[in-house]
Amino acid sequence: MKARSALVYSVLRLLAFLVPFGVLMLLPIMRDYYWLAAIFAALIGLSLSMLFLRRPLEDMAASMAERRARATAPVTDEDVEDAAADAVDSPKD
Repeated sequence: MKARSALVYSVLRLLAFLVPFGVLMLLPIMRDYYWLAAIFAALIGLSLSMLFLRRPLEDMAASMAERRARATAPVTDEDVEDAAADAVDSPKD
């Protein structure tokens, strides 16, 4: 996974939550009900990320899929046959 794409997406998601939370905490009523401000900020952040962070999410998902595809190399019949032949031919001590 490209560390840059994951870092960019994570920072943008944090900003999408922290900026509305900071603005809501400026309101006098939200200072008393900070948990309500956190809920509203989470909903606003989720909405903003769905609308504006589609490209960074796709970049991060593509790099994760690419990494997974490289990590799981398909096992071919030739590899299995070679392993079986090596197991038969190797002397037992």
